[in-house]
Formats: sequence, C-alpha cells, structure tokens
Amino acid sequence: MAQINRYIPKFVLKLLEPYTGMPKEVYIIFISRIVNAIGCFVGPFLTLILTKKIGLSSDVAGFYMSIAGISYMPASVIGGKLADTLGRRKVIIIFDALAIAVYMICGFVQPSMTMVYLIMLAGTCMSAAGPAHDSLMADLTTPENRNGAYALSYMGWNLGFAFGPLLAGMLFENHLNLIFIGDALTALLSLILIICFVRETLGDTKQDITDESRIMERSEAGSIIGVLLRRPALLIFAIVIFGYNFTYAQWGFMMPMHSEQNFGDMGAKFYGYMASFNGIVVIACTPLITWLMRRVKHTKKIVIGGLLYSVGFGMLGLYNALDAFFISVFIFTIGEIVLSISTMPFIADNTPMSHRGRMSGVLGILFGMGYNFSPMVMGTVIKTTGIENGWIYLGIYVAISACCMIFVERAIKGQKKRQQELMEVEIIS
Repeated sequence: MAQINRYIPKFVLKLLEPYTGMPKEVYIIFISRIVNAIGCFVGPFLTLILTKKIGLSSDVAGFYMSIAGISYMPASVIGGKLADTLGRRKVIIIFDALAIAVYMICGFVQPSMTMVYLIMLAGTCMSAAGPAHDSLMADLTTPENRNGAYALSYMGWNLGFAFGPLLAGMLFENHLNLIFIGDALTALLSLILIICFVRETLGDTKQDITDESRIMERSEAGSIIGVLLRRPALLIFAIVIFGYNFTYAQWGFMMPMHSEQNFGDMGAKFYGYMASFNGIVVIACTPLITWLMRRVKHTKKIVIGGLLYSVGFGMLGLYNALDAFFISVFIFTIGEIVLSISTMPFIADNTPMSHRGRMSGVLGILFGMGYNFSPMVMGTVIKTTGIENGWIYLGIYVAISACCMIFVERAIKGQKKRQQELMEVEIIS
C-alpha cells in the first residue's frame, strides 16, 4: 500500500483520508448504494409518471404524493421499533424485498390508478426499512469516522444516480415498464450484497460507553417519547430539517414541471440531464467539501447548507433560462453535500444507541413531513401564483429555517452538561 501511495498526489491522499480505515461493512454499503442508485428510475420521474403518463393534474398529483408520504409515517415508526428489537438486517431484508416485488408488479401494469396505489405501497415498504438502514450505519461507526462513512455512502448513491435518471429519461417516453423492472432488479442486487456481507449490529448497542466524546450516545431506558423530551435539541432540529426537506422536495416536483413548461417536449430529457449533473457534482465535490469542512461543527455546516438551498432554489423565481437551471442545480447540490455530511452524523452523535431505530423512525416522520406536505402545498401555490413566485417563497422559507439552528446549538450545550452530570453520579455510586 505504501508503494502505491508514492504514485498518488498528496492532495488526493488528503481528500481520501476520511474514507480510509473503516469497517468492511461500510464499504459494502457503499457498493450497495451505487448499485441501487444506478437503477433509481422511478423516484426522479414520479411527478411525470403521475401527470404525463397517468394523466393527473399537478394539484391532484401533489395530493397523492402527499397522501403517500403520510402513509409512510406509521411504517417508519413500526420499522424503527422492529430495528431496535428484531434486528437491523431482518427488517431490511423483509421490507426491501416486499418493495422490490411491488415494483416488479408495476412493470406489468398499465398506467392507471392501480399503478399509483402500487407505487404508494412500495414506498411504504421502503419507509419501514429506512430506520434499519440508518441504524446500521450508526452502529458501524464512531464520531471519529462517522462523517467520512456517511459521506462515502452518500457519494456511492450519487455515483449510481449520475447514470440512473439519464437511463430513465431515455426509457420514459416509450418503455415505462422497464423503468419499474430495472429499478426492482438493481434494488434486488443491492439487497443481496447486504444479505451476504453485512453483519447484524444490534448486539453492538448493548455496550457501555464511558468515552466523554460519545456521551450523548449512552443507552437509556424508557420510551422514545421520553428520550425526545429529554433531548429537545433534536425536536428543534427536526423543525429545521422539515423546512429544508419541504424545499428540496421541489427538486422532484416543481423542477420537472418547470422544465416541461419552459422546454416543452425536451423538458423530461433536460430534467434527466439535470439529475445526472446533480450526481456528477456530488461525485466531483463531496471529497473536497468533506475535507474542507472536516473541522467545522455540524450545526454550522447545517446552516451553510440551508443558505445554499435558499440561493439555489430561490434564484429560479428570478432567472430560469436553461443555463439557470444548471446553475441552480450546482448551488443547491453543494448545499446537499454539506447537509449529507452533517445531518445524519449529527443525529447519530446525539441519539442513545438503544433508541437508534426508533429515533430514526420518529425523526424520519418529522423530516418526511416536509417532503410529504410540500407537493400538496406547492401544487396549490403554483396553480394560483405561478412557478416563479413559488421558487421565491421557498427561498425565503428555507433561509428562515436555517436561522433556527442557533436554538439547536444552545439546546445541545445544555443536554451535554446534563449527561455529564448523570455520568458523574453513576461513577460515584
């Protein structure tokens, strides 16, 4: 290895440093994410499937997307509880397999309301598996390597995502069934990698933590509601991320419709190019941003990410030629990268490991409400005020959300102090 390193420029080695020395399971998850994202065909084109293929109006499509999101909430809570009791791997295998089966069925169904309901069912299954995926990564990492691990996982997804929407854009007009079948097959291969090479980590949560840097991860007794009430910073944080997700959801809702409005029949293809560009920016910039921000506190990174969202999305209300769409994608993608290397590590660092699955489920609901209500709300807004004004409103809203992080930082300081006092009492007794 030392001989190989001699031929790699030093700045490249520095950029790669955060991704080295991790458990092998982290690298398997990285590969699994690439495979899954290569076949990520349905999600980026869901709005166009509902409007252009099935024939729903923008507000009705937004309504069904929001209703689907609401149905994901109980699934996420149940999945989180099962992840903390039954085990991470079992929950992933059961619910991801069900989602794969439903997508495969969609490949043999004509565009209709039946397809809408099947897509909603698949999404519900994926939501149930989500907390187990999140808990698995948190179990495998520590505060020292967590940033790099989550950044690597995120980059893996985007390595695949750079190709997935591009392929889906080519299939959308004439081969809709292949979008569902291809998504199902790549998800199956991704699941097989986890089944074969990733161990169960639930037992790791039984260890006692004495390291002061991980004091917020110490196991606790009681319900998830009690834990949340003792950690109000996470509740305030959820409100902030709600605002971020409400805004980011328009990348998959308003953006393709705006592209169709501006560019006609080329709209879907241009949107596919934008989605691929998003992935390329992530691949090119994630290592650099991870390295540049390695010493910046999570709370500050989350503020920076929100402000980049404000500029990136809000600018489309003032300037929306084709080049503006790509500039917008670049700016908000940098914000997305910053948030990807800070949001999940922040949650893992401040959640008792005994409640990781449940916390992921509950916070997933609160975060997800931003995604869920956004299409319904913005579908009505753009119908009454136009897409351009919708982007301006979003830019203002997400900037206000970013400013609320000051309250999260204050709450975290108080919580750490209380945890230290509790640990001192336990040591004395």
